[in-house]
Amino acid sequence: MSKIEITDDIAKLPNSGRREYKDKALRNDLAGANWQNILFVRLIAKGRTFKNVNFKYCIFDSCYFRDSTFDNCDFTGCRFVSTNMHGATFSGCKFDYAAFERTVVDDSILSSSCPGQENMRMRFARTLRTNYQQLGDASAANKAIKIELEATGAHLLKAWHSNESYHRKKYRRLDRLKMFFSWVSFKSLDWIWGNGESLPKLLMSVGVVLLVIFVVDFSSQIGLPSEIGAWDSILRSPQIFFGITTPKEISPNWLTAFVFFRLITFGFFMSIIIKRFNRR
Repeated sequence: MSKIEITDDIAKLPNSGRREYKDKALRNDLAGANWQNILFVRLIAKGRTFKNVNFKYCIFDSCYFRDSTFDNCDFTGCRFVSTNMHGATFSGCKFDYAAFERTVVDDSILSSSCPGQENMRMRFARTLRTNYQQLGDASAANKAIKIELEATGAHLLKAWHSNESYHRKKYRRLDRLKMFFSWVSFKSLDWIWGNGESLPKLLMSVGVVLLVIFVVDFSSQIGLPSEIGAWDSILRSPQIFFGITTPKEISPNWLTAFVFFRLITFGFFMSIIIKRFNRR
């Protein structure tokens, strides 16, 4: 009975009006056309110029746009699947809610066609990052990740701090508080290890931990008959951090904390290394 009801409901849905074109070839440049809500399968348009063309909600499946030029085109809600856009250039194009999957496209699109709003830019960079990872393009994936992280930080900050009407209408009371804690967490992890993307930041965090170890070790030696100098304590800090040396003068609570930080740091380091190798 339920299946019949579902079928009847689907039958009542209006047609989306999507047209489908397979195995077509564009021989001339195109300007001012309205190609909205179309499924293109294996469309060939090599070296063509598209100007002020409306591609809203189109799907490009296994198409070929190599060395083409797109000027002020609207790709809102488009989906690119297994499409070759190598050498294609984009100027003033709109890619809100667009998605890319196994599509060859130059990473210059990240510099010329990112959406203006932070949440849109974050999603745009994220879909391209996933796309580049599918293709094994590590350099482009790293570029997309950098833009994605920058946009994410800006979006979380505006979500709880900005007085813009859009953010204040969407994030109220508890939602605004949740976005604040999300921003604090994001910025903390960014400072510690660049949200999984910065080995120099992780090394800097290790340096801070070593500084804390030095202060704890040196202060615990003051007044003891076997008191050591500051330089000796500095040299001993890495040994304490890696568990090679465990001075009896340091409290077990501090030693436990150092082991905890060592394990966390090692986990972060392995995560960064694995990510880098996986992209290759």
